[in-house]
Amino acid sequence: MTNTANPRVLIWNEYLHEIENEEVAGLYPKGIHGTLAEAFAERGGFEVQTATLREANHGVTPERLAETDVMLWWGHKAHAEVANQTAIMVQEAVLSGMGLVVLHSGHMSKPFKRLMGTHGTLRWREADEKERLWNLRPDHPILEGVPEYVELAQEEMYGERFDIPEPDELLMLSWFQGGEVFRSVCTWRRGLGRVVYVRPGHETYPTYHDPMIRRIVVQAAAWATARVRQDASRCPNTQSFEPVPNPTKEHIL
Repeated sequence: MTNTANPRVLIWNEYLHEIENEEVAGLYPKGIHGTLAEAFAERGGFEVQTATLREANHGVTPERLAETDVMLWWGHKAHAEVANQTAIMVQEAVLSGMGLVVLHSGHMSKPFKRLMGTHGTLRWREADEKERLWNLRPDHPILEGVPEYVELAQEEMYGERFDIPEPDELLMLSWFQGGEVFRSVCTWRRGLGRVVYVRPGHETYPTYHDPMIRRIVVQAAAWATARVRQDASRCPNTQSFEPVPNPTKEHIL
């Protein structure tokens, strides 16, 4: 069934750094999930809910996922605390058509690694470096209105090799002041669902307040939004649409 209403967005965030670190709390007083929710509200046309790690069931249930067209996932220090069953539920929802936008250090999250089938590892360094994200696909809906490059004065460095499957689409490539490059905005199709990885967003920098990063994240969610939801786990035995003659020994021979 195709969704024609406003996309239903579920923003998932660990919400640990913001309550444990004063610097992060100062940047994101409502949590990273709250700041991202504001970006969707500014754009309009979305129904947004949030969920966090320490909620019951991490705020994720089969019923909630069934009512979600696209999920955003931000995690960092507590990937191991996410229940395996939750990761499986998210994976199954994506295979059945739900979109998933994985943000920054979500590259090591259980749902992302399950969907990619790889370790998701990379090089990293936190040294207040400039990042320049080059727009490789100005024709793509995710990068509509995004200039030739987006420059962030300070960000955490992520560098290759990034252990991911070859992206279906590579949309942005980052260059860092220390010399590394990184595949920063990538898309894949998994089952009936669409997956987007968006690199910028380290918690100690105001990245999610940057207008262009907010635009990219919101447009990534819009692009990944479910077109069709169907239980892809079913493998039904079906009757033929047209008459089929019963096989005989002669037919087999």
